[in-house]
Amino acid sequence: MVDALGVAVVGFGWMGRVHTQAYARVPHHYPGLVLRPRLVTVAEDVPGRAEEAAAQFGFASTTRDWREVTADPRVQAVSITAPNFLHREIAVAMAEAGKHIWIEKPVGLTVEDARAVADTAADSGVQSAVGFNYRNAPAVEAARELIASGDIGTVTHVRVRLFSDYAAHPKGALTWRYERERGGSGVLGDLASHGADLARFLLGDIVSVTADTAIFVPERARPTGATAGHTLATGELGPVENEDYVNCLLRFASGARGVLEACRVSVGEQNNYGFEVHGTKGAVFWDFRRMGELGISRGTAYQDQPVNTTYVGPGSGEFGAFQPGAANAMGYDDLKVVEAYRFLRSIAEGTPHGATLRDAVHSAAVVDAMSRSAESRSWVEVSA
Repeated sequence: MVDALGVAVVGFGWMGRVHTQAYARVPHHYPGLVLRPRLVTVAEDVPGRAEEAAAQFGFASTTRDWREVTADPRVQAVSITAPNFLHREIAVAMAEAGKHIWIEKPVGLTVEDARAVADTAADSGVQSAVGFNYRNAPAVEAARELIASGDIGTVTHVRVRLFSDYAAHPKGALTWRYERERGGSGVLGDLASHGADLARFLLGDIVSVTADTAIFVPERARPTGATAGHTLATGELGPVENEDYVNCLLRFASGARGVLEACRVSVGEQNNYGFEVHGTKGAVFWDFRRMGELGISRGTAYQDQPVNTTYVGPGSGEFGAFQPGAANAMGYDDLKVVEAYRFLRSIAEGTPHGATLRDAVHSAAVVDAMSRSAESRSWVEVSA
């Protein structure tokens, strides 16, 4: 028997739409799931946006005040896709109301925010999911298994990159993302948080870092109205308060070393995300833009050892829920469907599946250490 689970989406910008579409698609890809999400309400304070969402996706009701969701008995689970500065307040209120939480990263503005949300969720006994979607790629999960198996030997070093051009245009609007008070960190929270999670997912805990950051576009135009995504503006100029770029050296508990580099103003780079993991007997490479492929080098040659391309298939991660055979492409939205499925499965079974709030705390602790290192120009220990 399939039970309905009432869900709400708080914040209906681009990511709120992605979550909503993921809920709608879960039954198509996972027909055996015992919970079927039902879109109950959408909360959005931009006039007309919630009503448009309800008309398009079939939410039963709308509200401009997210607080109404906490008291709504029809809602058992909530997607929190509002701006970063609202994450802690909304998530704590939802958890205290006994509602399960699927929240986008970074969880709040600071590691203290992430801890507060994680602790409240644990005390309230609710399940959680966090938007570290790149770890859901079947090829990434296959790489993790390959590394754990010892096929590439003992891991010596890793490079994680996240280069994007979404903020490269000098006329890009000065939205909340560029303000300390509402956005917190810049590319640290937006992209490097993904990199920190990927690195830990693959290689284990990061224990210390040293980092350097920079702002390359120091001023942007203030928008004259509501924005969605990364729009252009021609209003009064204001200062960019958080970093465009970070370069960081990592030390892992295992003894491995790493480099994490992220930039939001990289002209010519469109979602150039990936990693290169090297071991004493081989290496494994992944590029998000070729999501279903792994470059793998393994053997006993050591020198001049070739790299072979492997296409992951139904035996890797959740690939089989989407495609019937290797080399059939999956996309970004599919990773969010996987995330939704694991969130709903966690609720159904009462045990975590996928990235949780505790993973968000670890990522936030790494980001916090990066920020402190950039200020002090020294190595900083990670305190998760």
